[in-house]
Amino acid sequence: MGFFGKGSLSRSEPSWLEREKKRRGLMGENTSEEVTGMRRVERREFKLERARKEKEAIAEQLRAEGKLVDGPATDKGPSALDDASSRSLNEEKSASGSPPAQEQRTGSTTPAGNGSLVNDSEKTVMNRTKSVRFAPMVEVAEVKDSTEIEDEEHLQLSSEDAFFLAYGLGVLEVYDDTRNTILKPQSLLALLRQHSYFPPQDPSAMPEPDDRFMISYVAYHHFRSLGWVVRSGVKFGVDLLLYNRGPVFSHAEFAINLLPSYSHPYWKETEERRKQVAAKLNHTWWWLHCINRVQAQVKKSLILCFVEIPPPSTENKPDEQDIGELLKSYEVRELAVKRWVPNRSRD
Repeated sequence: MGFFGKGSLSRSEPSWLEREKKRRGLMGENTSEEVTGMRRVERREFKLERARKEKEAIAEQLRAEGKLVDGPATDKGPSALDDASSRSLNEEKSASGSPPAQEQRTGSTTPAGNGSLVNDSEKTVMNRTKSVRFAPMVEVAEVKDSTEIEDEEHLQLSSEDAFFLAYGLGVLEVYDDTRNTILKPQSLLALLRQHSYFPPQDPSAMPEPDDRFMISYVAYHHFRSLGWVVRSGVKFGVDLLLYNRGPVFSHAEFAINLLPSYSHPYWKETEERRKQVAAKLNHTWWWLHCINRVQAQVKKSLILCFVEIPPPSTENKPDEQDIGELLKSYEVRELAVKRWVPNRSRD
């Protein structure tokens, strides 16, 4: 319902079983990965056709102005650009499962072992690739014997997903290592905060207010409460991604980078605390420029999410801490960063 977690053998939602059934011929419908591949091929064909029409329009305009004279070189065969585009399109079709367009090339031929003639380019491909083909009766026998397929995939939840489902929604039960006792939310929070360090923190030690899990979960809970679908943003170099409806409907609109903020007077009372804060805030301008450039390339808006860190708690037992009061002690500030491009922002 909220796109929590991902499949262990899939990119997003668990779809390994459907893909395996499709591979064995037990299901005729296309899987989500195949639909995505076909959309990419269609989009690529549309872009190639649009580029071809633009090229023809420019050539026609040059002919009308007398700046282009048709010659034998312009009338024979496709250009190098069209040839490269067609090759890349064939590669995309073969990757998505569609048969590539047959390429007709001229070249010298050499006799094969069975007496037929083999083109040089075909001989190179034959030497590089190997394929295994089964008889139709063997494929039918495999389909008949494998009517029931065991689902080998499971759902993977992040720490933030698991705690939000257990504490925020109350729809998930997490057991301890003995698998006999259900962890209450306070114990689960203490366990997740303990394992946000590497190596894990000593269970008897009091967790710091700026441990990585608390910073991440405060922002996660904040955006989930506002109705956003929150996913990991590690593949784009950020902490979180925000989807309006979900990954299957559209791309993420915002990329969130989490930054701790130490504005409370407690962190400035002594020189030792000020040095500790300065050591933790070690980001540079070049780091921000790199992050912003990546998000501009993938057409996402970069949001710097500042999480205000409160003073350390005075309670001795983390297992008995009020989670609601703990979350209220944190504050979230958002700052949108936009990359200024001169040729696009000239007005």
